[in-house]
Amino acid sequence: MNHAHTPTPHHGASHGHHEQTEGQAEILDLDAEVLAEHTASITAWLPLQSDPHHIVDLGCGTGAGTFALLDRFPDAHVTAVDTSAEHLQRLRTKACALGVQERVRTVQADLDEAAWPDLGSPDLVWASASMHHMAHPDRALRAVHDTLAPGGLFAVVELAGHPRFLPADAPAERPGLEERVHAAADRLQSEHMPHRGADWGPMLTAAGFTIEGERTIVVNLDGTRSEAIGRYATGVLQRIRSVIADRLSSEDLTALDRLLDTGSPHSILRRDDLTVRTERTVWAVRRN
Repeated sequence: MNHAHTPTPHHGASHGHHEQTEGQAEILDLDAEVLAEHTASITAWLPLQSDPHHIVDLGCGTGAGTFALLDRFPDAHVTAVDTSAEHLQRLRTKACALGVQERVRTVQADLDEAAWPDLGSPDLVWASASMHHMAHPDRALRAVHDTLAPGGLFAVVELAGHPRFLPADAPAERPGLEERVHAAADRLQSEHMPHRGADWGPMLTAAGFTIEGERTIVVNLDGTRSEAIGRYATGVLQRIRSVIADRLSSEDLTALDRLLDTGSPHSILRRDDLTVRTERTVWAVRRN
């Protein structure tokens, strides 16, 4: 799955596939680092009847969920599934560096295909920021239901939208810039991913699951706590810019480029008022 929370540029002559994938992977890694505490709180909250032994991470990206789950459940092994060979290679490299390669199996697969790979009978399936990328989510949810062991748990984690980083009155020459950038991105994404921001509860129930719990976690991190936040903000906004530049006014595009110029005194990296603001909603559902 395309696991990033940012728009994906259209492949074309001016975009190299490797550069796109590498840029996306870096954002996923930063996302994992910046939101690590919140991810850990979600894994600790899951209403499990017993510790899982086999976990499937659907749309695993570069492994944010995989490694959080391996850390939370030291006796478990994870099958990590993604469409991107590059992301899976990055995940395997990390697993080796952490010494957990024996506990990880990677599977490259497009989960929009009607026939899924054999993923065994996991006790827990985890899908973070991946379900809204599905062209046929109802079909995918039924496939998860049929894959899970009886009594197994399915955790769906979704972000409300792109994270916000700047104050409302920033930058000084174009107040409200970030909201206009996000509005343009949201309009674009609604055309391609109508299920982003959806209430997954009714769809999960329709697929045969019983809802065991739902919670929303509010993320509000001060940018001074980690230098990674500046790099995260830059990466996210650069990626958004790559697909909505033609939807911005020339004044907004100029102001955005000043923020994204890492060598400029106006760079995001030099601001002391950054925050990470978003919400993550989790649905925990059981196959009876």
